[in-house]
Amino acid sequence: MSDADDQSTTHFGYQTVPESEKAGRVHGVFSSVASRYDVMNDVMSVGIHRLWKDAMMDWLAPRRGQRLLDVAGGTGDIAFRFLKRAPSASATVLDLTEPMLIEGRKRAEAEALADKLDWVVGDAMALPFDANSFDVYTISFGIRNVTRIPDALSEAYRVLKPGGRLMVLEFSQIPNDLMQRAYDLYSFNVIPRMGQMIAGDRDSYQYLVESIRRFPDQETFADMIRAAGFGQVKYRNLSMGIAALHSGWKL
Repeated sequence: MSDADDQSTTHFGYQTVPESEKAGRVHGVFSSVASRYDVMNDVMSVGIHRLWKDAMMDWLAPRRGQRLLDVAGGTGDIAFRFLKRAPSASATVLDLTEPMLIEGRKRAEAEALADKLDWVVGDAMALPFDANSFDVYTISFGIRNVTRIPDALSEAYRVLKPGGRLMVLEFSQIPNDLMQRAYDLYSFNVIPRMGQMIAGDRDSYQYLVESIRRFPDQETFADMIRAAGFGQVKYRNLSMGIAALHSGWKL
């Protein structure tokens, strides 16, 4: 296979697909599950995603007056948490999938925080914002769905102000092989079935499980963040590595 061929394909779960198709397929997955997305997160993490997001906020330590960009943040979970901890801050929620944003805007928190929140349809690989616009960039359980992760990280670096911070929450890899195998058994055998039961959509959940296993391990992803220009890159494992938080700074 030539370099050109390598560059023109990407992974959609365990399938190899043309890069030009992935965004549309991901859009289809999240359009399908939008109305049950928060339930889906509870299913996939056994409810622990709420604790992970709180841990993200603890490390992030939102401050008054900051401007947050939450990418792939459709239902607003991260933006709501950020604004509750820093009431004078503002947040922009960007998502490729408009139905996800619609679900976010329906939440009670959205109405209460409407004057501090913007909802934008957009692509993580081509953000519709000027350079040096935001103090904080977050992406939670979204970066593994991006067609070209290095492009998304470069865009994150571009739109952050000097001194700005990137934080990524994503499903990751458990360092212990035996525990990883046990988690894989649960993921591949239980989650798609629960997706069928709860949302009537086995295929979307099957993709989401596969996309987790295709995502780079913690050290590899940390190297990708450094390659995008970020400094002081660190990560913390959550629940033994089922998920991980990655942090980097635009220095």
